[in-house]
Amino acid sequence: MIDYLFGKGVSRALPKKGFRLQYSRRSGRVKLIFHDEKLFATVKPNGAMALSICGASTLSKSPKFRENCVQVSDDVVEFVKGNKSVFCKFVKWAGKNVYPKSEVAVIDGKGKVVGVGMAVLNGAFMGQFKTGVAVKVRAGLRK
Repeated sequence: MIDYLFGKGVSRALPKKGFRLQYSRRSGRVKLIFHDEKLFATVKPNGAMALSICGASTLSKSPKFRENCVQVSDDVVEFVKGNKSVFCKFVKWAGKNVYPKSEVAVIDGKGKVVGVGMAVLNGAFMGQFKTGVAVKVRAGLRK
């Protein structure tokens, strides 16, 4: 599932043990995924995964996962950590797997995950536009 959503080979970065699944009482489907009692991801009803900061940080150890990341300038890292959206003019680089409504990790200049969210634009256009929202941040790295 991870390879399908984020690219072939990304699942190799997953730890072998420590995962726990929580199922929905109503539908019986997997609802939440935990790793070492920290939320790793939420499984949406359509089968997509919404990563947490912990999940994105774990997957970021895979070089292939960087194709699902958006790098921002260091000026706005504190805003992203505070769950603020990323605007196009602050995007330094975006991976080739960044599409509208896709799950992305927001990284700083050193490659550390500072937030996760949903892309609004295609990654190729994020750096070209000077106005507008590029990523709606769902969760930022709290201090």
